[in-house]
Amino acid sequence: MALLLRLGAAVWLQDRLDHHWHRAFLIEGDAEGYWELANKIVAGEDYAIHDPPRYALRMPGFPAVLAVSILLFGQSMFAARLLMAVLGTCCCWLVYCLGRDVKDSRTGLIAGGFASILPVFVGFSVTLLSETTFALTMLLSLLAGNRLYISLVAESRSVSRTDAIKSSRSKAFFFAVATGVAIAAGCYVKPSWLLAAPIVATLLVLCSRQKLQALTSGVIVIATMLLCLLPWGIRNQQMTGHFTFTTFWMGASLYDGLNPDAKGDSDMRFFDKDQLALHMSEYEVDQHYKKAALKFVKEHPVQTLKLGLIKLGRFWKPWPNAGQFNSLSSKLAVAVFFVPIYLGALIGAWRCKNDIWSLAICAGPILYFSAIHAVFVGSLRYRLPAEYPLLILTAVGIQLCWDRFLKHQE
Repeated sequence: MALLLRLGAAVWLQDRLDHHWHRAFLIEGDAEGYWELANKIVAGEDYAIHDPPRYALRMPGFPAVLAVSILLFGQSMFAARLLMAVLGTCCCWLVYCLGRDVKDSRTGLIAGGFASILPVFVGFSVTLLSETTFALTMLLSLLAGNRLYISLVAESRSVSRTDAIKSSRSKAFFFAVATGVAIAAGCYVKPSWLLAAPIVATLLVLCSRQKLQALTSGVIVIATMLLCLLPWGIRNQQMTGHFTFTTFWMGASLYDGLNPDAKGDSDMRFFDKDQLALHMSEYEVDQHYKKAALKFVKEHPVQTLKLGLIKLGRFWKPWPNAGQFNSLSSKLAVAVFFVPIYLGALIGAWRCKNDIWSLAICAGPILYFSAIHAVFVGSLRYRLPAEYPLLILTAVGIQLCWDRFLKHQE
């Protein structure tokens, strides 16, 4: 079902773009940049964009995915959308797997079923933007992290059996490495996922009885992630003269959300107006805008707080903010599902209130990105990946309501 719906969405969207809207991308700007970088990867050219060239503007994860499509099927954007449909379908399967591991198969099936049919997931899966690919890597990191936690719990319950302890420790090492690799893969798509590794490490220590083993596993997670990101950091050092595990775009993104003209959404016209890149390096531009954003916060604390609330409102809004989705049908398609999904998640969170780890796995990502985008800019688009694991809490809530309904009927 997930695959068929997404294939249908790919056909519909490509037809609309070609014959009705007469443009290449649904959401231009980011998508165009990703496609250009993907072509440079295929051609073996420098991974850079704009003039003067910026070498550390975008992480290479999503352009690499598009590059696979270009390498196999040429310049067909429709083929790339079909590939994205497959990745979106994989997200639904991972939601099932995570729900099964966190709770049970019934919970996983309900959560995966919702992920399969939600219109916003179906539609966004076939846009040439990074959110679906990031959702895939994020779910993999959550799945590996949860299995790491399970292996630590298994060790704490096997203190009387040496062979069981050795087995659980080997599993813990494997899943610690797998978690670090998956988080790094997520960072290669969306650099703000970088803090996931230390957060997972901290939660492992807080939630596990085997504190030393949990601490060791947490260190392995962080070290593995940094090791996987090291080649990108070294490459950035060589190309720009400055080392970074992510990009030199955070400063401009931060200033985008924290400047005298900010309104909570993205408006990068200041970057083209200032033209700092003509006489500054990427690193210097990044540092300039970071300092300007921090200066704004220091001088305008009340306005900063108001902007944060506006961004949170945009992040949690029941319907899309972007003008491309301003039609009543688009708003209803999202809002009609938003209310029951989030109401079910709240009920599920109450049901799991004593299970800190499960709450962190399912609700942690959306709270994490909510906090991040209260600082940068807010949009429904940025919460979409985190809604996938949240569906597990929705499934728990729905089951609780259904079971109580049946009990009442008896």
